[in-house]
Amino acid sequence: MNILVYRWKAYNYTDVIQTFQALGHTVEELEYPLEHYDEDAEFFALLRNRLLGGSYDFVFTVNYFGVVSDACESCGVKYVSWTCDNPLISMYHRSIYNACNYIFCFDQSNYLEFQAMGCKHIWHLPLAVDTDRIDHVLAQAEDLCAYQNEIAFVGSLYEKNSYDRMKDRLPDYLQGYFEAVIRAQMNISGGNIIEELLQPDILMELEEYYRLDKSEGSFANLGLIFSTTVLGFQVAKRQRMQALQQLGKRHQVSIYTNSNTADLLGVTYRGGVDYWTQMPKVFRMSKINLNLTIPNIVTGIPLRVWDVLGAGGFLLTNYQAELPAYLEHKKDLVCFEDLRQLEELVTYYLAHDDERREIARHGYETVRKQHSYLARVVEMLECVGMKA
Repeated sequence: MNILVYRWKAYNYTDVIQTFQALGHTVEELEYPLEHYDEDAEFFALLRNRLLGGSYDFVFTVNYFGVVSDACESCGVKYVSWTCDNPLISMYHRSIYNACNYIFCFDQSNYLEFQAMGCKHIWHLPLAVDTDRIDHVLAQAEDLCAYQNEIAFVGSLYEKNSYDRMKDRLPDYLQGYFEAVIRAQMNISGGNIIEELLQPDILMELEEYYRLDKSEGSFANLGLIFSTTVLGFQVAKRQRMQALQQLGKRHQVSIYTNSNTADLLGVTYRGGVDYWTQMPKVFRMSKINLNLTIPNIVTGIPLRVWDVLGAGGFLLTNYQAELPAYLEHKKDLVCFEDLRQLEELVTYYLAHDDERREIARHGYETVRKQHSYLARVVEMLECVGMKA
């Protein structure tokens, strides 16, 4: 098969492309700085001409782009997308009903939502990990000792979220209401109640202070956009800051991030790390790796979970509804429900080296055998109706 990949900002493109190639398929790549996910006349024309001038079995992207779907629809070419973020505002667009689409959602709640909305070609497909690639990186590393940590977190602090920039412009009532919503969400593990709490009267008042910027073909509403891109990021910021600072009072905690850590007290800043060459070393060499899932990911398993286990690291993660279907608590990883339990588990596993190492080993074997990109891509191609 001949596959055209439109490459955008996502970590797992390389793993997917290499898997296509390992299966014997030809992959051509296209990169272009989109002005808008939904509509970009120049890119639409460029992609359409590329499709008409070539012979492609399908176009592939990580995450969904309405402009790509429309170009494929106009040329009668299949469009295959696999999400790694949730919710994707770009999916709430008229193009989602194009016949060319074959959409794979890593978050089952997102899949069920769009299935109920009448999308015909849509499936649930969790993310994956390439343990062979990670094994090679670690086997070649000569500086593993530089990445030793007691407790480590790799990720953003979302300190530049838009809620911090706009809250002082809101009336006291809205500020108080949103503060209550944020606090309520922070007490929930493995679920999201933010959008449900944004009642119509609140949204009507919010319209005076928040400009909704969307394309003509988008049907995303204010509740969806504000709950995810504003309040969701604010909750993630507070959850991560609170957890790291609390653990830092009693333990050695390191953070690897490009975020501003000036307000993060008691935590060692270790700088940013390259996803391909450095991050696996952090995961392998840290006694405990933390996953703190942004609440926008409602049920799904984020990429960080697969990456930690694929590097042979021990993982402590907040509970997600889909975890039990693929990974076993206290055999592959360990889940916590709240901050108090997180602190207890950290103390326990730092004192039980053998048990911690056995869980890390078992988690690695599970993802290596059952959750590879090869397995996921074969499943994807079967759904699309093509031979792997």
